[in-house]
Amino acid sequence: MGALGVGLMAYGASLVWRTGSAAEVAVWLVGAVLLHDAVVAPLVLGVGLLLGAVPARGLVRGALVVAGGLTLIALPVLLAPYRPRANRSVLPLPYERNWLLLMALVALLATALAAARHAHRLWQNRHR
Repeated sequence: MGALGVGLMAYGASLVWRTGSAAEVAVWLVGAVLLHDAVVAPLVLGVGLLLGAVPARGLVRGALVVAGGLTLIALPVLLAPYRPRANRSVLPLPYERNWLLLMALVALLATALAAARHAHRLWQNRHR
């Protein structure tokens, strides 16, 4: 798997080199590191501290990590409609709505899992 990963990275680097977009990729990578270190990591740590007393804090933290990851992946297309561009057909889907649906699905699944765990604990306590 490691060799496959290194091979894919080398292929990606060759594509960047051939297309002449190395400066754009470098700016994007620096921006990603800064966004992570200045916004995402402190936010995650702060929320983790606030959730210290919540009974299902592991589940809530997991749901927040998934939601954060999905948001970071969706961020370029979520912000793209607000930048002027000549061709409106480039991003034709309702990305904001789809992102909100994903966030609702993550919350729903986390709530369902918490309810299932609670029901299982109740069932175990009754049958002891």
